[in-house]
Amino acid sequence: MLDVRRMRVLREVAVRGSFSAAAEALSFTQSAISQQIAALEREAGCSLVQRNARGIRLTEAGEALVRHADAVLARLSEAEAELEAIAGLRGGRLRLAAFESAAATLMPLAIAAFRAEHPGVELSLIMSEPEDSAPLLKSGEIDLALGFDSRIRGEVDGIARQHLISDPLLITMPTDHPLAHKRNLRLADLADDPWIAGTTDCECNRLINRACAVAGFEPRIAFQTDDYTAMQGFVAAGVGVSLIAELGLTSIRDDIVVRSLGRETPVREVYAATALDAHRTPATQAMLEILNGVASRYETRRPQLQLVG
Repeated sequence: MLDVRRMRVLREVAVRGSFSAAAEALSFTQSAISQQIAALEREAGCSLVQRNARGIRLTEAGEALVRHADAVLARLSEAEAELEAIAGLRGGRLRLAAFESAAATLMPLAIAAFRAEHPGVELSLIMSEPEDSAPLLKSGEIDLALGFDSRIRGEVDGIARQHLISDPLLITMPTDHPLAHKRNLRLADLADDPWIAGTTDCECNRLINRACAVAGFEPRIAFQTDDYTAMQGFVAAGVGVSLIAELGLTSIRDDIVVRSLGRETPVREVYAATALDAHRTPATQAMLEILNGVASRYETRRPQLQLVG
């Protein structure tokens, strides 16, 4: 294996035309330059420099190695510059994932703020449910993901979770539902209704099932969809009632009623996730700080839904 540092010495000798001039340029002794060239010749297995009365001359092998040294040293310089840019948030990339309602609310604000502060960092975002994001974080395919759960556990199965906001699940029903304006509505009041829920294996569906179980019943699922807009459509059509997270209710149809369950309101905790054992880049850390700020502002200025009391 050729030593890059010795290749740099050879290149300097070629440019300066003598060992003494190269030694002065590199702040070496002339003896040190001679030793470096001799060691490089042993690594290369051939003579690289010939001395004569007029100074030095590169052999054919020496000229070939200097050409390669120029390319190698240029690439190393580019690599050093890129690493400095990444460390200083002037370059690099940040790969993000978010579940749909967070991608429509929290993430756009965070990305806009990040780009304003760090325009040199390349950002990308994919839609991914919490259960699908964890493997992507562990494999290094993404750097940060937004997810949710019924409670926050800081470190779970190799994933570090940082809490952002609490997102309440609200009851939605058609405007002509018999309980649409019932005072002190409880989840158990809807035990006999058909339900619109997410797909069986999604975390949101598990939250609905857990909330209904706490209320003492198992929901009778009439239709399944992971699309909150579609859920509102099915609710409006009278197919069933549903629990929809507040982040998914930024736009509400005028033919449905949205109800809070008061103290019984189930909540999903939204978090930012990173791989526990992975190196946290400056860009990832910066985005975490921005997301915390976005979430804090959202909590205090969250849209006021027109809830029926």
